[in-house]
Amino acid sequence: MTTTKGISRRRILKGAGAMAGLAALGTPHIAGAQAKVIKIGLPTILSGRVAILGTSSRFAVQLAFNQINEAGGINGRKFEVVDRDSKGRPDEAAKVTRDLINNDGCDIIIDGEASSGSFAVHEVVRDLGILCLHTCSETSSLTADPKLLSKNVFRCARQGIHDAVAGGSYAAKIAKEKGLKKWATCSPDYAYGRDNTAEFLQYAKVFEPSIEVVDQLWPKLFAPDYTESITKLMQVKPQAVYSALWGGDLVAFIEQSNLYRLFQNTAYFSGGLGDPPILTAIKNLPQGLNTAYRYNKGFPSSPENTAFCDAYVKVAPHEPTNWAWQNYAASQFIIEALRRTNGNTDSSALAKEISGMTVKLPFGGAGITMRDSDHTIINYPVAWGKTVSKSPWVLDYVDTEWSKIIELEKEWKKEKGYA
Repeated sequence: MTTTKGISRRRILKGAGAMAGLAALGTPHIAGAQAKVIKIGLPTILSGRVAILGTSSRFAVQLAFNQINEAGGINGRKFEVVDRDSKGRPDEAAKVTRDLINNDGCDIIIDGEASSGSFAVHEVVRDLGILCLHTCSETSSLTADPKLLSKNVFRCARQGIHDAVAGGSYAAKIAKEKGLKKWATCSPDYAYGRDNTAEFLQYAKVFEPSIEVVDQLWPKLFAPDYTESITKLMQVKPQAVYSALWGGDLVAFIEQSNLYRLFQNTAYFSGGLGDPPILTAIKNLPQGLNTAYRYNKGFPSSPENTAFCDAYVKVAPHEPTNWAWQNYAASQFIIEALRRTNGNTDSSALAKEISGMTVKLPFGGAGITMRDSDHTIINYPVAWGKTVSKSPWVLDYVDTEWSKIIELEKEWKKEKGYA
């Protein structure tokens, strides 16, 4: 199997036909354009300690478009994925996005950046008027703030406010049952970390007003050592800790916390722990940690989800991540839009089709919808569960009704001045 580092930027992965039926398209007539390759640009993070965000995004995008290519493309037109490494730097994310559009001739951008880079990409694609789907940024304001809304830009990723309602409801129930009143937080010091943490605490208190925050710690993004934060938590002695750490940062935090036995007397709630490769990378994963759903081959339990996971692991060295399903979903929105436009890659035409579109996906139950009002997805899996020491790593998922999420989201938007 080709390793992550060995994959060419312009190569479409082979041998992933097990899911071709999920993305099969018709063959509309495209006058005079049958031979033209449709280029998909993917700016993302492919190096450094959180490179799994980018590499798993790339695997998923390549899987989706490879399935269409193996089925003959769209009226003979094939897809080419062109990716660029931003190295996790917002300025570089903006630069490579412009290069993908202006120099590589990409028709569509799938933004595989973390929140720190997605806002930079957002400004570029708004300026150039090209279709873009953000696939990794979970910072709510990216699509919730009407000042940032662009007719050609969408978010096919979890949104912080949605997770906050689900996580707050889940955490409050446990807090009531176990008397967890003293809480602390430890999250990365940037937009996503602070916004995500504030939203989680807001709704945890909505559902359980007795919760008291005794300390909040903000280590730098991509910090190599969390000893200072962990020892501070040990001194404060909270009954529960919430963290928005993710990727390699989260692995380091959990392993260093194990050395101090932080989790022996402290309940832990994580917004980023549920990715299978992260769980498997942790030595001596503690049992009973609480995590938001990221991806799990057993949830939802269905033949389609199993088939998606099986197809993914044929081309990747690990099971899908949260970023993998989000990028695969974005690819399916693009493919369906191209089918409806008979292969027309005009950004405005594609955007009109994607707005309000519902796509049936292996991990999306009845279907994931791209909401017209703010260009973000709803009806995707939003659940929390508990870690176990072996595969499937997370069990006992508790789902949240989308009606509850949407009701409280409306109130939140009014509070923020977004509605």
